[in-house]
Amino acid sequence: MEFELLDQIVFAAYALLIICIGLWVSRGKGESSEDYFLASKSLPWWAIGTSLIAANISAEQFIGMSGSGFAIGLAIASYEWMAAITLLVVGKFFLPIFIEKKLYTIPEFVEVRYGTNLKTILAVFWIALFVFVNLTSVLYLGATALDTIIGVGDGSIFMYSIIGLALFAAAYSLYGGLAAVAWTDVVQVVLLIAGGLITTYIGLSHVAEDGNVISGIVSIYEEVPEKFSMILEKGEIMTPNGKDAWWDLPGLAVLLGGMWVANLYYWGFNQYIIQRTLAAKSLRESQKGIILAGFLKLLIPLIVVVPGIIAYVMNTGPNGEISSAFTDPSFIAEGGRVINDNAFPWLIKEFIPVGLKGLVLAALAAAIVSSIASMLNSTATIFTMDIYKPYFNKGRTDKNLVMVGRLSATTALIIAVILAPQLKNLGQVFQYIQEYTGIVSPGILAVFMLGLFWRKTTNKAAIWGVLLSMPIALYFKVGPNKWVDNQIFVELPFMHQMFITWILTMLIMVGVSYADTKGKDHEKAIIISKKLFKTSPIFNICSFAIMLIVAMLYALFW
Repeated sequence: MEFELLDQIVFAAYALLIICIGLWVSRGKGESSEDYFLASKSLPWWAIGTSLIAANISAEQFIGMSGSGFAIGLAIASYEWMAAITLLVVGKFFLPIFIEKKLYTIPEFVEVRYGTNLKTILAVFWIALFVFVNLTSVLYLGATALDTIIGVGDGSIFMYSIIGLALFAAAYSLYGGLAAVAWTDVVQVVLLIAGGLITTYIGLSHVAEDGNVISGIVSIYEEVPEKFSMILEKGEIMTPNGKDAWWDLPGLAVLLGGMWVANLYYWGFNQYIIQRTLAAKSLRESQKGIILAGFLKLLIPLIVVVPGIIAYVMNTGPNGEISSAFTDPSFIAEGGRVINDNAFPWLIKEFIPVGLKGLVLAALAAAIVSSIASMLNSTATIFTMDIYKPYFNKGRTDKNLVMVGRLSATTALIIAVILAPQLKNLGQVFQYIQEYTGIVSPGILAVFMLGLFWRKTTNKAAIWGVLLSMPIALYFKVGPNKWVDNQIFVELPFMHQMFITWILTMLIMVGVSYADTKGKDHEKAIIISKKLFKTSPIFNICSFAIMLIVAMLYALFW
């Protein structure tokens, strides 16, 4: 099916609606830094919850995670279901401290707890990560999807798609700041969930001979039961490109190991995620938003992982054979490499009817654009508040900070647009994002966890922890590949690498801290009490419900 005029009208109407909403909510706002970077600290719980999901669900999930669903199966959903539990930890134990300190940025906490030098180091780390990994990969995946759905998958509109997505996000986020991003996210989340459910529904109806969705679910489960295993054993699932899936999701590490490092870092100390919770009316409002996001995370695998499994079933022969006889040509690259990430775009192009295709594409664009907008705003916030303001803003006005924020976001976007095409040679881009973020995240998580909950942690220990964590991570990641015959290098799944790096970094920090303070509390230690972590009955009841649902899901698909 082609992208018809009706689809174009639906898509254009969506784009116009989002831009108008973004500009409308920004009207009459002052040019203060609190207005621009924290939406005047006025966001209600439902805007926070939906905005958290919109910032999180992007091309990484719709394209990358569907691709991993195609390659691995439901096991990749651990990133979503374990994230629901992680959100509860963030809401109960991290947010009370962050909001009490009246933070704008996560690096600002580092300055409050440790010192200015470390804050600057981490600010530079985060800006580099947002620009060179997050923004770049989202633009690449989004453009790949549009090229497959609207074009013919030959790359003819790939670069135009990158530029179009970048301009779309810039059209409202650069001017309106976090308020424009958060309020448009409310619409974006409704659209992306609806579009995702439509795609899953239609895909399942085409799997079954009788066109029944329930029959479709039964059919894919009976045909590929191994794709519904949540806790993988070594050698249990081989991806279409011949890789053992255990190396991506090594058994119980998704429950007890490295998955916690990835999730705690992402949901607790990632600026473009946590920023909307800092913009809440109050702590209670922020915690209710966290609960809403937790429930929504339980739903996400249905709209981003299951479509990948459907595409796998419909493009493989007996025993999972992938060849020109069974598989759509769009899945096979030169040299025979399987392009897993084409799963979701292929479903849209093949089965979504005219009119609905425009709506589903709008949902995909909503996921992509909302994440780009969030990353741009957070990059601008960190650069402006943590680098420009303390070092270059000598007696200048608040309006100047907003202008610098807009300029820094524009610069970041231009760099990402230039670099995005370089990701073309990757197979599962979702895994690329996790693995390269995993080089930085263990050290940063160690700094924050000890800084929050161990009073003896010192500034020197934190600096040494951050600096040494990266060579430790690189030792595990690069060493075995570069020096195969050298026995001092051990090859481990990247989740194990993250977990071990995190533990070793904390041990280093504990040793340095004791050498610094001789066992005394640090002068900038966070003083916490049970009262600070007291949560409302609504938060407690909903948290129990989320944990119960996650436990049941793992019991069902173990």
